Amino acid sequence: MTDRNDSQESLLALDRQVCFALYSAQLAMSKVYRKLLRELDLTYPQYLVMLVLWEQDGQTVSGIGERLFLDSATLTPLLKRLEGAGLLQRQRSRQDERQVAVVLTEQGHKLREKAEAVPESVMCATQCSPDELERLRDDLHNLRERLAS
Repeated sequence: MTDRNDSQESLLALDRQVCFALYSAQLAMSKVYRKLLRELDLTYPQYLVMLVLWEQDGQTVSGIGERLFLDSATLTPLLKRLEGAGLLQRQRSRQDERQVAVVLTEQGHKLREKAEAVPESVMCATQCSPDELERLRDDLHNLRERLAS
C-alpha cells in the first residue's frame, strides 16, 4: 500500500490535475450563474448566445457558432428555444438561402437591461478584484488557444 505523501506527490494525484481545477471551478461558477440567470429565464448557453447578439445583432448562425465554439447541431436547439421565448428571430438571407441571420426582437433588446447586473454579481461572488478577474480570463483564453493549436 502507498503512503499518503507518496500519493500527493504522484502525477496522478487529483489535486495536481489542471483539468480538475478547471472542472471544479466551472461547476462552482455554473452554480453562481444558474441563480443569476434564473431571474432572466435563461440557461447559461442561452445567455452566451444573447451576449453575442447584444454585442452585434444580426449575426449568422455560423458566426455565432464560431464565436461560442459550438457546432450548428448544438446551437440550433438553443436558437429555437430563444426564438420560442420571443427573444430573437431567425431569417434566411435573400442573397444566400444557406445563410440564416439571427436578430433580436424588442423583447430580446429589453432583456439586456436586466442582464447588465449579472457581471457585477459574478465579480462579487468570486471575491476577486477586476484586475484579478481580467488576468484569469486572459490566462484561460491563452490556455484555450494553446490547446486548440
